[in-house]
Order: sequence, then structure tokens, then C-alpha cells
Amino acid sequence: MGREVSESCIDSLLIEMVSTYCNRFYANKPELAARRIEAIGYQVGHQLSERYTMERPRFSDHLEAIKFICKDFWSELFKKQIDNLKTNHRGTFVLQDNRFRWLTRMSIDQSPENGASEEPSIMADEKAVESMHLYFPCGIIRGALSNLGIPCAVSADISNLPA
Repeated sequence: MGREVSESCIDSLLIEMVSTYCNRFYANKPELAARRIEAIGYQVGHQLSERYTMERPRFSDHLEAIKFICKDFWSELFKKQIDNLKTNHRGTFVLQDNRFRWLTRMSIDQSPENGASEEPSIMADEKAVESMHLYFPCGIIRGALSNLGIPCAVSADISNLPA
């Protein structure tokens, strides 16, 4: 029987970790906070992929490893598979999750009565705060792929929350 943690505990932990690194440890250095949050995610992803692949043979190519991340790894973390996988067949992969669990409670209010005409700087600040919450899952994916022998860079796009 596998051990599970309440989803609300994970949400709270992620929110507190981002808040602590952004507002307390590196309040004036958001790039350092982002690097540290991503590094923690990297460690988690590295260890989780080690655990989830212990009894599997090594993957023969990158596509097999990416498919493992999309199906098995993502299912273990988020109880669902990735919604869409695209590639340019040159080493770039785009994984799309249309309802990313860790962002489902976040949104940017773009209704006209609630500030769709807000200043661009305020909208940019909201996006920056939300993007801080994505460094941890990006680190998890990078760590998992690194453990599978695929050095990579991972970035996130939050143009359509919570996708």
C-alpha cells in the first residue's frame, strides 16, 4: 500500500515555500529565490524518478523517457496523465496539462469590472508571483529527466491559467 499525502498539505507546503523564499530569505533577489525553489524541485524530482524507475529497465531513448514522465511519473504526482505531448523531433518537447493541480486555485482576474484595464506593471507583478510557483514543478521535471540521463532545461508558460 502506497503512502499518500493530502493534496491540501502539498498545496500549503508549496505556497509557504514560495512565500518564504520570495518574501523572507531572498526578498530583494527574486532570481535567487527562483533558483533555490527550482533546486529544491530538482532534488525532489531526482529522488522520485529514482523511486519510480527502480524496478524498470533503463530507457533506450529520450522519447521513451519523456513518455514515462507524461504517463507514469505525472500520474504518480498529479493522479492524471499529461494532456498533450508535442515535439519538434530535434530534442524539444512540450508537455501540456490543461488543469495543472497546483495552479487550479490561482487565476488572474481579467474581467472589465475588476481591472482588465489595470496597469501593465500590476499585471506583470501578478504573473511574476504565479510564475514563482512554477519553478518547483519545473525543477521536479528537470530532476527526473536528469536522473533518467537526459540533461535539459525546463520552463513553464502560464498564458492560460491553470494550464
